[in-house]
Amino acid sequence: MKHILVPTDFSINAWNAFEYARKRFEHVPCRFYVLHVAGLADSPITANSLVLAKSENKSAKKDMRTLFERISRLTPNANHKFMALHQYGYFVDMVRKAIDENNIELLVMGTKGADGIKASVIGSNTGDVIHKVRCDILIVPENAVFEPIREVAFPTDFNTFYTHHVLESLSEILATGETKLRVVHVKAHKGQLSVNQEQNRVYLKDYLEELYKEVHSFHMVTNTKVSKAIEEFTDLMGIDLVVMVAKNLNFLQQLLFDSSIQKVSFHTEVPLLVLHE
Repeated sequence: MKHILVPTDFSINAWNAFEYARKRFEHVPCRFYVLHVAGLADSPITANSLVLAKSENKSAKKDMRTLFERISRLTPNANHKFMALHQYGYFVDMVRKAIDENNIELLVMGTKGADGIKASVIGSNTGDVIHKVRCDILIVPENAVFEPIREVAFPTDFNTFYTHHVLESLSEILATGETKLRVVHVKAHKGQLSVNQEQNRVYLKDYLEELYKEVHSFHMVTNTKVSKAIEEFTDLMGIDLVVMVAKNLNFLQQLLFDSSIQKVSFHTEVPLLVLHE
């Protein structure tokens, strides 16, 4: 059974992320853990005496009950089970705690586009989670609507060795035989790959040629701005999902973040899967 963690602030885009994941894994046995993290100021334990306060955060409890009532009205799926988690503290620490205690394999988070990101608790935490939490994370933009995944982009600069986990994750996506993988290399300028880059490229190509010969292709685009190049590529190829490796922080930084504000600024419609090793 796949264990999936979905943080929520009870917003529309958090629900959208939950719905996307539920539909994405419709035929996979899953246990979904829905996590709400409240600040320490809202904790029912007082800072001085560590004695339980008379009244807990009733609003959050009510919101969680309402959320699970909504979940209960969804079309029943025998493959899926749902658990509620409510924690107090620093968001990233509580996400780590939930991952460790529940053997989480995938973290699913909703996020807004660049214009509205500051207004969303989930959006403002996404960058922190990508950098600080070692768990695969599926980032679902507010405008994303689940459709069967037919086209997947795998941006890479070939500077990272592709581990067993990365290759297995790609294999899981391609397992149905109906999905195509587009490996895309973004170059800021003309020039040859280094020896290390070429070795990694060949290794990846050999793996895909052996197992997925008919459903993969390699592409190269030249652009001084990585994020712009990938967005244009996703539009051109009708990409349904972008997959990246977290280990390649420099490349991920160029694609995902506005360097001045450290906020996610990638495409507002295509979900992004970030793989941790």
